[in-house]
Amino acid sequence: MTENLLLAFGLTLFAGLATGIGSLLAFFTSHTNTKFLSVTLGFSAGVMIYVSMVEIFVKAKVALVDSLGVVPGNWLTVGGFFGGMLLIAAIDKFIPKQSNPHELKTVEDMNQPSTIDGKKPDLLKMGTFTALAIGIHNFPEGIATFTSALQDPALGIAIAVAIAIHNIPEGIAVSVPVYFATGDKKKAFKLSFLSGLSEPVGALVAYLFLMPFLNDVMFGIIFAAVAGIMVFISLDELLPAAKRYDETHLSIYGLMAGMGVMALSLLLFI
Repeated sequence: MTENLLLAFGLTLFAGLATGIGSLLAFFTSHTNTKFLSVTLGFSAGVMIYVSMVEIFVKAKVALVDSLGVVPGNWLTVGGFFGGMLLIAAIDKFIPKQSNPHELKTVEDMNQPSTIDGKKPDLLKMGTFTALAIGIHNFPEGIATFTSALQDPALGIAIAVAIAIHNIPEGIAVSVPVYFATGDKKKAFKLSFLSGLSEPVGALVAYLFLMPFLNDVMFGIIFAAVAGIMVFISLDELLPAAKRYDETHLSIYGLMAGMGVMALSLLLFI
């Protein structure tokens, strides 16, 4: 149990701090590799959608049906699934559009000229609010990664990798406006790095407040909600972002590859 706990916290930390990778990409590359981002974001969406519908939703349903019976168990599974969707949709709804972390930025944006003596306070504010928005947005993702890894380490690894990939463009979204506004790479990286810490904080909250009540019913509800959260993230964020970076059909190829890799990994662990 202790080993699973450490792995769950470690995976959540890894996923969250991938925002820092996005920040570093913005600083140390001269252009945005749109093909790479398109494929990897599509891949991440494929992993999330497949594992949510084929594995996580099914595990939630089995746990709830076994505990509550066929009719209540099925209803609660579906309710948990759409409840997870509504939770992440509500978080998106209350984030102002100008600081939404899914408003894409590219490395090239770093080199745009400034018109106010090298400073742009409005951009600094936008970057700061973007970092805050990512922090709020990533909190439930931390709970999802932690609970998945605790229940099934192999599943947790797959989810952590998928979430880490989707956090890379978010790191760029924080770094570009902050650096553009201040010219300070350290400040931009720090904000980007800190925004990802909300995922391990989510894991800590799950450990402190959910673990004491974690029985089969609670597990089923959480897993159903996790499935809904990840499907929403894939359809609302990852695929649209991948298509905006896309030049051909690379995002769909990435999606298919993600599903294929996830299917193969699940088969290997039977």
